[in-house]
Amino acid sequence: MNLESLLRLDRAIRVIGFDDAPFVRRKGGVASISGIISANTRFEGMVWGKVRQDGWNATDTICKLLIGGKFLPQLHIVLLDGIAFGGLNMIDLPLLSQRLALPCVAVMRRQPDLAGVETAIRHLPQPERRLEILGRAGNIHAFPPFFFQVCGESPEVTAAVLQRLTDCGKVPEALRLAHLIGAAVIKGESSSSA
Repeated sequence: MNLESLLRLDRAIRVIGFDDAPFVRRKGGVASISGIISANTRFEGMVWGKVRQDGWNATDTICKLLIGGKFLPQLHIVLLDGIAFGGLNMIDLPLLSQRLALPCVAVMRRQPDLAGVETAIRHLPQPERRLEILGRAGNIHAFPPFFFQVCGESPEVTAAVLQRLTDCGKVPEALRLAHLIGAAVIKGESSSSA
């Protein structure tokens, strides 16, 4: 059943929200990522993986965590906390959506400073390739309090889905939990902001 139908019929939307856990920046380092599965705002499961800091494996890592696993057949949408994990390990949003056969959404807390992002990217190897991946994610849509890029669904339906998946505040619950759990696993306690 598609997202529009789930919204119209007031059915539970199964989502996975991915965020990277805190990490110490170092050349060749790794960052952990947590993926939290929820039905609307109710926690249902979790996956855990690692990406290379400023590397190239974020898209593949997310696919490996889901393809062939028990959660993928239940999911309706994938949420990402931003378009990069482990620093600037860029997620290829259209490729992720195609490989998982699901709408994929990079959610941001505010309108990003694209000039600042480009400056940071230009300090890394293969900046043009990173910028191309960033460009493929498409336009940033503003439906306050949500800012997002989406592949596989319309911005209007996506905004309504984000509203449904958010308990309070501006962050969908699956992403909020991914942030809190990632921090707790790495630091021993969850951080105050999610």
